[in-house]
Amino acid sequence: MTADSAAQPGLQECSESREAMAAGEVLRVRQLVKSYPGATRPAVKGLDFTVRPGEIFGLLGPNGAGKTTAILVICALLPPTSGSVAVCGHDVVHGSGAVRKLLGLAPQELALYPRLTARENLRYFGRLYGLSGKSLEQRIVECLEKVGLRENADQRIDKYSGGMKRRANLAAAIIHHPRLLILDEPTVGIDPQSRNLILKNLADFQSQGMTILYTTHYMEEAEQLCDRVGVMDNGRIIACGSTDELLSQHPGSANLEELFLHLTGKHLRD
Repeated sequence: MTADSAAQPGLQECSESREAMAAGEVLRVRQLVKSYPGATRPAVKGLDFTVRPGEIFGLLGPNGAGKTTAILVICALLPPTSGSVAVCGHDVVHGSGAVRKLLGLAPQELALYPRLTARENLRYFGRLYGLSGKSLEQRIVECLEKVGLRENADQRIDKYSGGMKRRANLAAAIIHHPRLLILDEPTVGIDPQSRNLILKNLADFQSQGMTILYTTHYMEEAEQLCDRVGVMDNGRIIACGSTDELLSQHPGSANLEELFLHLTGKHLRD
């Protein structure tokens, strides 16, 4: 870092953001550190990875690895302690407004208003992203159709089954055609039919050019869906590549789940 960049906070981050945009990276995470006050160690320490346009990137890790913290920083919902994150060339600290418009987030905890219907939820979130009028109403119908909820559009969310809630959560995340869709455990605890539809939707989104960052504990999902995976533990990436590449590097593992346990260990992470 030069003296000039040290004197101007954010100059280096902006330069890195321009480099990310020039390289065609939708997401660029560089040496990301996030520490919480009073914690004995950082939740994320030196996290480094990129997500390319149109790919599904799986961010995998045991409980406590730092995945959710990393996602909150990427979504400009938590400030990083150090390091940089750029989404489509926009730094998450200095361009947080632009970043949020480019992202769609379906968090592990449902981000819906339970006493509103699915249609009312989508209308609310669509307006937050600047949609209105006939184009918004058409987009609501498209999203509800996509996730199999058109016939239940006017039913309150708190009356939905678990699978229906997850599908509505996904619909809210895509209402504004995001450049980067971030999904945190989208299929946890749901019925096989809902899980199948969500996975089919993600493959369809990718075929339409959407870029997806995907976290899951279901290794077979990651092996089926993801172009590349990053295995995360203790706040950093410990392996990254396609499933075939990683398995070739670790010939003792027959599949991604065996490789994951080999890299992160079999001790419990409660």
